[in-house]
Amino acid sequence: MSYGLLKGKKGIIFGALDSNSIAWKVAEQCHAEGAEFILTNAPVALRMGQLNALAEKTNSDVIPADATSMEDLGKLFDAAAEKFGKIDFILHSIGMSVNVRKGKEYIDLNYDWLAKGWDISAVSFHRIMKTAWDRDIMNRGGSILALTYIAAQRTFPNYNDMADNKAYLESIARSFGYFWGKEKGVRVNTISQSPTPTTAGQGVQGFDGFITYAEKVSPLGNATAQDCANYCVAMFSDLTKMVTMQNLFHDGGYSNTGVSAEVIQKFEPTADNE
Repeated sequence: MSYGLLKGKKGIIFGALDSNSIAWKVAEQCHAEGAEFILTNAPVALRMGQLNALAEKTNSDVIPADATSMEDLGKLFDAAAEKFGKIDFILHSIGMSVNVRKGKEYIDLNYDWLAKGWDISAVSFHRIMKTAWDRDIMNRGGSILALTYIAAQRTFPNYNDMADNKAYLESIARSFGYFWGKEKGVRVNTISQSPTPTTAGQGVQGFDGFITYAEKVSPLGNATAQDCANYCVAMFSDLTKMVTMQNLFHDGGYSNTGVSAEVIQKFEPTADNE
């Protein structure tokens, strides 16, 4: 069901790779709600994914851009300005840890890989907002979102240096969000999503355990990628025009639940061994 919440709005969506991507679902839902947008990802990701199929489905342009390259971002935003004039929303759905991919433990990080992952996963958000800021491309009342995870606040050992990347990402949203709100009238927020079986997420060791545990703890269960897409639409819409500089937990209540009955039952002694 669609409500036309984004009718007339224009945007840029970073990070869609394939149909498992949250950004892919966001693009589909934004299209259903009446938005127009440009799809973008790094050139290597475009070769690996199926973004052209999504572009055809949503009648969107695909413009390759490495989010760690100010030159690439400049070309992307110049193209957006030429196509749309100004835009109303940006989604940052970008994250990668070379240490995770290479199986390095947190206590034995490769620091060159750490810097690379930090740049891709967090600093890229600053770069994107800086490029948008310099071009004054955002309409007042616009909305900028980045996707994050609760490992920024709690320890998940196998999430590795991605936890640090997400913590920095959230800090950038708050710090830059102040200036966007004060001077441009634009909202900046992060959405802390339930563990979701995206292509990137499944590369984390023990990820299936993350999902199962969160499902048993969360009163509403895990939020799906489609649920997250719906939430992003709400955050891009005019219905949330006074929400900014927030880290918004979208996790079925997991973030506020200490323990659930299902988890307790796993550790209660049985009559046979009392």
